[in-house]
Amino acid sequence: MPPPNPGRRSDPRRGLLWITVGSGAGLIVVLLLIAARVPFSSETLRQQVVATLGERLGADVALKELHIRVFPRFHAHGIGLEIRDKKRRDVPPLISVKTFEIHADLVGLMRKHVAEVQVYGLEIDIPPGKGEAAGKAGAPGSPGAARDVIVDNLVSTDARLVIIPGKPGKEPKTWAIHKLHMRSVSFDRSMPFDATLTNAIPPGEIKTSGNFGPWIAGDPGATPLDGKFTFAHADLSVFDGISGILSAHGAFGGTLERIDIHGETETPQFTVAVGGHPVPLHTNYHAVVDGTNGDTILERIDGSFLKTSLVAKGSVVDMPGKAGRQVVLDIVMDQARVEDVLRLVVKSAKPPMIGALKLTTKFVLPPGHRDVVDKLRLDGQFSIARVQFTEINVQDKIDELSHRSRGKSPDVEQQHVVSDFKGRFRLADGRLMLPALTFAAPGAAVSLAGSYALRPEMLDFNGTLRMDAKVSETQSGFKRVLLKVVDPLFSKDGGGSAIPIKIVGRRNNPSFGLDKGRVFHRGS
Repeated sequence: MPPPNPGRRSDPRRGLLWITVGSGAGLIVVLLLIAARVPFSSETLRQQVVATLGERLGADVALKELHIRVFPRFHAHGIGLEIRDKKRRDVPPLISVKTFEIHADLVGLMRKHVAEVQVYGLEIDIPPGKGEAAGKAGAPGSPGAARDVIVDNLVSTDARLVIIPGKPGKEPKTWAIHKLHMRSVSFDRSMPFDATLTNAIPPGEIKTSGNFGPWIAGDPGATPLDGKFTFAHADLSVFDGISGILSAHGAFGGTLERIDIHGETETPQFTVAVGGHPVPLHTNYHAVVDGTNGDTILERIDGSFLKTSLVAKGSVVDMPGKAGRQVVLDIVMDQARVEDVLRLVVKSAKPPMIGALKLTTKFVLPPGHRDVVDKLRLDGQFSIARVQFTEINVQDKIDELSHRSRGKSPDVEQQHVVSDFKGRFRLADGRLMLPALTFAAPGAAVSLAGSYALRPEMLDFNGTLRMDAKVSETQSGFKRVLLKVVDPLFSKDGGGSAIPIKIVGRRNNPSFGLDKGRVFHRGS
């Protein structure tokens, strides 16, 4: 039997070495797998994050939990993040986050770049502005600016932007931001963004994109922003008394507390309930919005519907002690048709009159849940040239009045006469008051004062009819002879007649008559 080969003799120590190496490698693999899949909590790291954010932002920072995983990519999961202004304990935290996820790779972290942050339950509360001094204290480039870490992509789902009013007792304005995507996020730079949010009143979806920042820590309202927007499917029926679906688009720029906006709106079926006739309404506007309280200054509005145009300017602002905002406008209509305006507020299929309208008015729409017609306030003056009435019985009466006022038979002329109106007006509580209305037709001039109730469409006016002819000259035959005895009673200086009259009844069938109570007191 051959002797054993000494080169093949087993060495117990070598086997033990291989076992040890293999076991160690296996343990390392297991540990790496655990590190890759099982997050761990680091109280020291959480405290460091809180301290760093607090120092960089000049704010009080709280973070309930932080869990991290470092292999194969860095991942962090945070719960309950709050960033609060150190000097403002009277308002909610400036930024609060329910949960967030951080994803990064080691190379990116070495470059101080975080690949992505996903945020859930984000709420941003913008307090009232604190003035210029505060803005300077937190200006970009100060020690309060975070300059060292950049988040390549920040994605937020179902966030809220809350504008805290500066006036006591007012409800905050809340914007629901369904989706927010920001890029190159750092507090010391302008950050591109895309967002989709819901406008509360009128309800509708806003899509916007632009740039936000750099963040002004001492005065968030001074933070700059710019971009463009579209506003779709805004339902105007939330305002009592009007309806229509509005769409808009435009561009904006400025700061949170002064956003300069240029936009355009279309409302194809704009309807005032009291009239019930939809008209296409188009506007171009320039407005300045205070994003910290929602107040809006309307620098200029150019509006048009049918063949009528208008120019307006004014404001939409909070009213102390009342829910909602008050709209105040100065409106000028130099190129308008009275039939277009009446189509908005008169139910009949055709407007009661046609003519060229010029109008200036103060427009005040207070807040509150009342029909627009009932709460709208107007105070202005107007003129309507070359008026013709579309109700044949009304126009016939005007024609007859004109013919008789010139001493002619109503049957002599077949062509309808045209009239001119002008006067002052006030609208309040659904009633149009005309303290000084003049109406002129060939041979006749009428001065009236009274009111028109919009809902029952009732007229109630009294005034004076001045005619070129004497009373007797308005008739023929035997009547003409009989009326000569009353000519002195109605005579006016310069010849002709001045007759006290009243106009009452429904708009489509008014009653024109002698105001007998004023026959002997025409100066009253």
